[in-house]
Amino acid sequence: MTYVVTESCIKCKYTDCVDVCPVDCFREGPNFLVIDPDECIDCTLCVAECPVEAIYAEDDVPDNQRGFIALNEELSKIWKPIIEKKDAPLDADEWATVKDKLDKLER
Repeated sequence: MTYVVTESCIKCKYTDCVDVCPVDCFREGPNFLVIDPDECIDCTLCVAECPVEAIYAEDDVPDNQRGFIALNEELSKIWKPIIEKKDAPLDADEWATVKDKLDKLER
């Protein structure tokens, strides 16, 4: 099992989760983070750090977010690792509670 970043992260991209990851499994896109399933060691540390509750164990991903399992795998192959916390986008707090943001994902 691995952990999966879901839709809540889109356009928020808080990177608190990156700081606690012992294996640097996060990958960074323009407005979203993903977890490389081949690197994730299922430590659960990132889950509590995510301020928008975007990270789930693969088996616990809500039904309407299951597509993010494949999306994390796909994008983790092309996006670069992020190993240090960065400032969130200036409008991150405005996007934190917005639903149905998949169309806002930038690849």
